[in-house]
Amino acid sequence: MEYSTVLDKFLRYVKIDTQSSEEAADKVPSTEKQRDLAKLLHEELVQLGASDVRYDAEHCYVYAVIPSNVDGKDIPAVGFIAHMDTSPAVSGRNVSPRVIENYDGNDIVLNPEKNIVTYVSDFPMLKNCVGKRLVVTDGNTLLGGDDKAGVAEIMAMAEQLLTHPEIKHGKICIGFTPDEEVGNGVEYFDIKGFGADCAYTVDGGELGDMSYECFNAAGAVLTVTGKSVHPGYAKNIMRNAIKLAYEFIGALPDECPENTEGYEGFYHVDSIRGTVEEASAEYIIRDHDKAKFEQRKAVFVSTAEKLNEKYGAGTFHVDMKDSYCNMREMIEKDMYIVDNAVEAMKRAGVEPRISAIRGGTDGARLSFDGLLCPNLCTGSEGHHGRNEFACVEDMEKIVEILLNLIDIYAHF
Repeated sequence: MEYSTVLDKFLRYVKIDTQSSEEAADKVPSTEKQRDLAKLLHEELVQLGASDVRYDAEHCYVYAVIPSNVDGKDIPAVGFIAHMDTSPAVSGRNVSPRVIENYDGNDIVLNPEKNIVTYVSDFPMLKNCVGKRLVVTDGNTLLGGDDKAGVAEIMAMAEQLLTHPEIKHGKICIGFTPDEEVGNGVEYFDIKGFGADCAYTVDGGELGDMSYECFNAAGAVLTVTGKSVHPGYAKNIMRNAIKLAYEFIGALPDECPENTEGYEGFYHVDSIRGTVEEASAEYIIRDHDKAKFEQRKAVFVSTAEKLNEKYGAGTFHVDMKDSYCNMREMIEKDMYIVDNAVEAMKRAGVEPRISAIRGGTDGARLSFDGLLCPNLCTGSEGHHGRNEFACVEDMEKIVEILLNLIDIYAHF
């Protein structure tokens, strides 16, 4: 096969539409088009000469192994995982990536006709990309750096190992997952078959970022039952479910994503739809602190109960389900996995910045299922939006970090 750089791989992968769907989150994969990238990755891994390459045709996972080439030494098997789907928030169809050479540090006009601009004031991390190459969109779609940058970096790492047998390493396990963006990335992940002793998701942001803690997360659906009547004769009879839903939204603490940062949790209304007769609002509830997380869920439920006292039993109904937990609880028991990642970055001349993820990764559930799995950076930013971008030199540096990590485990 013709070998390619991490940039070549990234540009090839982002052009494949793999957007997952909240509307079909009861099945994995939630969209059939995710299979297009899965099959391509399967084919490329086979051509590269990886072992045990398999495509889970039922649930759209891709697995592969690069066997150890170190004899007579018990080396931990290390896994690397990235997700193939892109966010439902913005279209991933017909992505048209553009490479900006020698970025000058100014605002980036993505689409002059639609006045879509990436402002440095909104993305201050751009100041670290001056003089480098950036991959951006044409403003009509997201880019897909979340997480095709991670996919490309793992594939570039695999190519380096498989084409340079002089690089000594233990068993390397590779996994690509569907539906991470809709919370089902590891619903059917074969941990035992994957075969790793520990793993890393490559699903973060700016170069140097690394996380081993994330939000505790829950999803909630609020359903409001109203009463419809002719608007001309509605006084003291009509109960408008749409307005009642907004009353609920206004009754919650004003702790939303746009008002919070760092370790601050939030309530986020993600969608709302309805009629006078019935309205529904979908929420995500997040907090790093377990006790505060439980308190947030209780506030959500009690708000519905108080409004039911005002408007009548059954007017407001809450259906809530936990999504994942803060993986710090598991990883801090074996911090070597974080320490090794810190050392790998330092060897590459990158200053590690350990921070909490204001979100979650496949690694959160995997860590609680027995596979410790902190998260590494990808060199992409602005995820889930039209202003998403990736820095080529940072992606190349992350491939170096992954190879350093592998070398550290080879001498562990």
